Amino acid sequence: MEKIKVLVVDDSFFMRKAISKILTTEDIEVIDTAANGLEAIEKAQNLNPDVITMDIEMPVMNGLDAVSRIVEVKQVPILMLSTLTSEGAEATIEALSRGAVDFITKKAAFSEMNSLADEIISKVRAIANSKSIATQIRRQFTLNKEKLIATKNKTIETNSESVAHKEIKKDIKYKRPDPSSIKIITIGISTGGPAALNEMISKLPGNIPVPIVIAQHMPPFFTKSLAERLDSVSKLNVKEAENNEKLLPGWVYIAPGGKQTTINRNFTLTVTDEPKDELFKPSVNVLVNSAVDSLNKYVVGIIMTGMGNDGAKALKRLHDVGGYVISQDIESCVVAGMPKAVIDQNIANEIHSLNELPLAIASLFNLSIYN
Repeated sequence: MEKIKVLVVDDSFFMRKAISKILTTEDIEVIDTAANGLEAIEKAQNLNPDVITMDIEMPVMNGLDAVSRIVEVKQVPILMLSTLTSEGAEATIEALSRGAVDFITKKAAFSEMNSLADEIISKVRAIANSKSIATQIRRQFTLNKEKLIATKNKTIETNSESVAHKEIKKDIKYKRPDPSSIKIITIGISTGGPAALNEMISKLPGNIPVPIVIAQHMPPFFTKSLAERLDSVSKLNVKEAENNEKLLPGWVYIAPGGKQTTINRNFTLTVTDEPKDELFKPSVNVLVNSAVDSLNKYVVGIIMTGMGNDGAKALKRLHDVGGYVISQDIESCVVAGMPKAVIDQNIANEIHSLNELPLAIASLFNLSIYN
């Protein structure tokens, strides 16, 4: 069996040692380490790793600049190691926007890193085994270049791979809901989510007539930074959800990391620590189940890129009561576990690639994304 080759990048000798020890398993091999971003670029080119773990704050060259350069010259998936602070969150969201595919919040002391062993190993395996990851990294790099050119020219360019010349497939086998019957859209997403949301939300028209609530698997601090980043590129208003907040049309609410978010009958949100036994905080299952409890079938549930199967049970329930389920296709996911769990149950009313999803959502309300 060919092992997954990992390059570990961190300016701390002790952290490099701790991460290397965790990743040395029967199917993963740490082929080398680097102490700064410049060294990482050189070793990424020479050693051809399958995955890179990347610290952010380093001398000589930081992790953000290293991500930009590596994504440009070598489509190697990069897993960021971030501190659990607001500053760490902002830097991590920036790294993800530059082409890193996911992140892990590391412990302050290297002796505590073993508690993250399962998460690090599972993410490295999932990322390394993703057949579409190189395509997704190239796509993110291309989008970033085009946005930069558009900004310099003060024009809005359309990505050549975008949905500009695509139409929603005519062979949808289910009758779409009447636009007036849709009360809310819920979105569940995990690994690869920030970049996917950035691409999708930025293309949606600003007059979506219902609220959108998103459960993105993230710890505290990170969801606020994500919401701010999405708000800066979107025609819709995007914010981190707050307890007792009134849901408004044309707004996108990001469920806070480390908490559960539920939707109430009076169109308010509850942000709470309950239920405490859920693995994911926020949980897609918790969010979608609350929408079904409150609004019955008048919900559109969307599942996107992510590891595991969070959301599958609740979306099955939504499907069974007559709600509408849309899935990102497996080919365009960074990690396809969550969509695959929905598709395998045969409960997805529609399946679309990432670049088709904005048009799929807008067309539910007979809106265009081209205005």
